[in-house]
Amino acid sequence: MRTLAHLKLRARYLVTAGVCAAFLAGCAQFKYYFQAAQGQYALWSDARPIDDWIGDPGTDPKLKARLEKAKLIRRFAVKELGLPDNASYKNYAPLTRQYVLWNVVATPELSLRPVQWCFPIAGCVSYRGYYDKADAEAYAEELREEGNDVQIGGVPAYSTLGWFSDPLLSTFINHSDAELARLIFHELAHQVVYVQGDSKFNEAFASAVEEAGVHRWLDLYGNDAMREAFARYNARRQDFMGLLVRHRQMLADNYAGKASKKKKREEKLRIFASLQEEYKVLKANWGGYNGYDRFFAEPLNNAHLASVATYNDLLPGFRALLAKEKGLPHFYAAVRNMSNLPSVERHERLHALARTMAQASDPATAAAPKDAGVVN
Repeated sequence: MRTLAHLKLRARYLVTAGVCAAFLAGCAQFKYYFQAAQGQYALWSDARPIDDWIGDPGTDPKLKARLEKAKLIRRFAVKELGLPDNASYKNYAPLTRQYVLWNVVATPELSLRPVQWCFPIAGCVSYRGYYDKADAEAYAEELREEGNDVQIGGVPAYSTLGWFSDPLLSTFINHSDAELARLIFHELAHQVVYVQGDSKFNEAFASAVEEAGVHRWLDLYGNDAMREAFARYNARRQDFMGLLVRHRQMLADNYAGKASKKKKREEKLRIFASLQEEYKVLKANWGGYNGYDRFFAEPLNNAHLASVATYNDLLPGFRALLAKEKGLPHFYAAVRNMSNLPSVERHERLHALARTMAQASDPATAAAPKDAGVVN
């Protein structure tokens, strides 16, 4: 295992690299890269090995129990899921804020295509992350002044794709066992396969791994109450995503139509009002469960729905591929091979796999999925 001193040394290297990258990118990017380097360094400065926290008499017993659970999940990820056995999620850092960072997402006023930002490691992605919420809000205001729809979303965890050792954080350590496992499996999956510039492929793959991983985790370590709770969570999640996907498609159809901008703006308002009302009905059907209320914390706009396709369009294809390969090692190998294909071909192969599985289960309802990410 890497020592804490080694982690800090690498963090200092990141600060230096961030500063150099900022100068190469121009003065306009300097502040952004520097805050990113500082934020990452701060995480490692506060991180200590899990066993140090567990052995410290001053550590809260509840935190010790959660860290023990995280160790078990981490071992399971390696042994049962074939995920990387490295230093990620073997240290813990307490934070004094609700989220580790805040992502800014933006789209044009009458489009669902998100603005793209390109970075040295992650490639081009549809968000820009800030470790300070005030910085995120300031940049969001700049984007709004340019006429964009903008959303700021809190992020409890993220992956550095294996370049550095990601720590466990106080922003997610108190999640339920299944949710903690889901998050760790998802972030580690990004270290198995990651294609620069194809967020839809990357996030859907990681989501497929997390799904398979949590089901296996619950089969081995769960009880009936845990399995029932996670089933309810998944059912609500699917209901909510279905609601977002329907309204996203309504917006896409509106923007692709031949109506005037004025009419499109009016229809846009009507669609978002419908989303609000249908969510109230959905929430009542859930018995008042309010876990998705935060989505409506600020006025809705295109940016709220920009990432829906990122996580969902290709997920059925990855589920079908996993079923076809009959095991995670073969699945990972197939995904690595697919990652070498051109983006359009990758996506079409996954859509074809999804159609084949849908036709096998219900030929009457199977249809070619729409790629919501190509809406202008």
